[in-house]
Amino acid sequence: MNKIAIFASGSGTNAENIIKFSKENKNFEISAIFSNNKNAYVIQRAIYHNIKYYIFSRPDFYESKKVLNILEENNIDFIVLAGFLWLIPEYLIEAYPNKIINIHPALLPKYGGKGMYGMKVHEAVVANKEKESGITIHFVNKQYDKGGIIFQARCDVLPDDNPGDIAKKVHELEYKHFPKVINNLLNA
Repeated sequence: MNKIAIFASGSGTNAENIIKFSKENKNFEISAIFSNNKNAYVIQRAIYHNIKYYIFSRPDFYESKKVLNILEENNIDFIVLAGFLWLIPEYLIEAYPNKIINIHPALLPKYGGKGMYGMKVHEAVVANKEKESGITIHFVNKQYDKGGIIFQARCDVLPDDNPGDIAKKVHELEYKHFPKVINNLLNA
């Protein structure tokens, strides 16, 4: 069974959805949650589901191999970024080649890159009068949102949609597709 670590910086709704999927499907397990935010609600979700969690600092992540050592101690096979906002350091990408994936709340290559996350993405979609938006699941490389695309799903953007309306549609796509794409990747 593949052991997955989820990296998250916020509330962890996608993390919880993946945890529930893994318990029902049993093709992978969520072995650890990592967060760069000691106040992130994802920590409460980890506690609730009895999953180990680790909180790390910027120096832990960028100036040492502390995070990598913890991943290796836990025999982690695969890393899923679910609302994690820091750029992944090169040493981690090299240790997990094509084994780190991210979900982005837009149809990349549009609306990606540093600073483009959450409502900022949906606000840009509305400002540019896009007719569709969606999600992109992609491999992680050395640049924000530039790794190879694994999967995209689309939703319509109606003329009277506001950023909150688009966020709701995008979240539905995330919950529907992210766990299945992870499962398919691990069984390929």
